[in-house]
Amino acid sequence: MKKPKLELVSLKKEYDNATVAAVDGIDLSIEAGETVALLGPSGCGKSTTLNMIVGLEEPTSGDIQIDGQSIIGVPLGKRNVGLVFQDYAVFTTMTVRQNLAFGLEIRHAARPEIVRAVAEVAGLLDMSDRLDVRAKDLGGSELQRVAIGRTLVTKPAILLLDEPLSNLEAAARLAMRRELRRLQSEIGLTIIYVTHDQVEALSLADRIAVMRAGKILQVEKTSVISERPDHIFVASFLGSPPMNLLKGHIEAKDDAMVFRQGSFSLPLGGTSSGDAVFAKGPFTLGIRPESLRFAPKETAPLTGQVLLVEPRGPEVVLTVKIGAVQLKVVAPPVGYPVEGATAGLAVDLDALVFFDGRTNRRVDVCQAGRPN
Repeated sequence: MKKPKLELVSLKKEYDNATVAAVDGIDLSIEAGETVALLGPSGCGKSTTLNMIVGLEEPTSGDIQIDGQSIIGVPLGKRNVGLVFQDYAVFTTMTVRQNLAFGLEIRHAARPEIVRAVAEVAGLLDMSDRLDVRAKDLGGSELQRVAIGRTLVTKPAILLLDEPLSNLEAAARLAMRRELRRLQSEIGLTIIYVTHDQVEALSLADRIAVMRAGKILQVEKTSVISERPDHIFVASFLGSPPMNLLKGHIEAKDDAMVFRQGSFSLPLGGTSSGDAVFAKGPFTLGIRPESLRFAPKETAPLTGQVLLVEPRGPEVVLTVKIGAVQLKVVAPPVGYPVEGATAGLAVDLDALVFFDGRTNRRVDVCQAGRPN
């Protein structure tokens, strides 16, 4: 059976005499050629995880394996893992050529190998005509390309990127995202990408691992994780705007099942007499803003007042108040109701997500009939 390229096994890092767990027993398996984003807020353990993989810090417990072999105790320079920081760490007094060659020179590689590798990476990064320019004369995105290139010349088994685009302006970030996607498709590197920016994670990664307080809450394909979050924190962290989250109960009303929070109620499509059996207990209902649509007030299951309209170019985000509940709705940029108007809302019931009110984990509340 083929081993994963990288595997983290019950990996833990504690500080302050084991009173603080920066990384709290995480497990993660990454295949060769895969790009995985570690996504989460500041202080969640993303960078500490990267530092342990590259060898800047040793784990308190657990294991790190590359191609099935543990690298615990292996010196930093012998792990064949490349790390690119957010602050570039480029030698500004050196030329691009000298920066790219640096890693091979300190490894005492032969001069013909260095010349060949530098030319190859410069061509890959579209910097062949900039090789003799000093780094201090480069722009931010060019500096980041040099930082990545200096790592690529050493042919690492795994490339680790720690917030590599956070210091760039918007246009440069977009350009570097395209560059990273191109590099990934051309050379098939295994990449771990640390970021707090969900747009970067969604645009660059094959899978996303969402972290909070030293733990991985969910690892899922990029195309799936926003629609099917496994934890209420994942639902609240992903999306712009994020998922609407309502705490309440499921109950019977007029021989039908509804979700209720105070005066807010949403029909769930089943009946209390048997074609669907709904679990009982406190739940948090998740409704993606994209799964709501405006409908005629006379027939819509929900009716409320439009409090706010926020145009966002190709779409508009509206805040609709229904009783004490406020829902975010994403709509096309034409034909939406104005602020102050009364509007009807229809809901895609198949897109609803429920979370256990005690564990905050996603649950299937429908035990027969339409599944959640």
